[in-house]
Amino acid sequence: MDNPLPITVTIVAKNEADRLPLALKSVEGWVQRIIVVDSGSTDGTQQIAESFGAEVVFNEWKGANPQKCFAQGLSETDWVMMIDADEEVSPPLKAEIVAAFAGGDAQADAYRFPLLAVYNFQKKLRPITVHRYPIKLYRKSKGGFRADRDPYYDTAEMQSGARIEKFRGMLNHYSFRSLYDHVDKANWSSENQAANLYKRGKNPGLFVLLITPPLAFFKQFILRKEFLNGIDGVIVSYMFAFQRFIRLAKARERFQGGPWGPHAKLGMKKGDQDPTVGVASRGD
Repeated sequence: MDNPLPITVTIVAKNEADRLPLALKSVEGWVQRIIVVDSGSTDGTQQIAESFGAEVVFNEWKGANPQKCFAQGLSETDWVMMIDADEEVSPPLKAEIVAAFAGGDAQADAYRFPLLAVYNFQKKLRPITVHRYPIKLYRKSKGGFRADRDPYYDTAEMQSGARIEKFRGMLNHYSFRSLYDHVDKANWSSENQAANLYKRGKNPGLFVLLITPPLAFFKQFILRKEFLNGIDGVIVSYMFAFQRFIRLAKARERFQGGPWGPHAKLGMKKGDQDPTVGVASRGD
């Protein structure tokens, strides 16, 4: 594009050499600047980012929110597009973004993107399963990521009165590489979620532990239409239910006195601030 859009794309990454090229290719050549904030990759992520013309900046991982606040602060344009290394701007979504800036500047203050989960077993994408519309493109003068939020908070927020619109084109989300990767990611993310529950004094009881897994499966398989993916949809839905259950189980373990995996033997008491929340050394 002869006149790139006045947008800075920021991507937080660590060891994403296999997925990052798809994200970079989807924004290459039509935005003003691409910044990859890396927290110590050892797989060549930095070199791949540079090969696409992206700027690479190192920042130690202290949690999703601090990392994205840092990335947002690097933008010299008011418009920021904050996507993850496992996300891809689809051609229809790109066309909508370009059209929104056809007059030089977009009319809204922020835009929600439909987030479409893409699984490696799928032969056909199913937009009907979309259920999340996060704010991914926004004027940082009107909102964005806030430094006063907890480290595990991963949502852009806009100021009161900001005009927010929603695109129809998909942001494809390649959320996990395999079931092994999915379990690993669930184990990691549930540490932060359990620590949050513990900090808030939320000790899950018998009823919650019993009812959460079947309700989570029903939500994913029926309400979010995973049944359209057949047997694989069953697997995905059970994985979702497992994620919901394991965070509760880990929270209960904390109230029982641990040990808590990487949090073992910290000598913490109920209500103490967990010093390792969001500090796991990864950026996905």
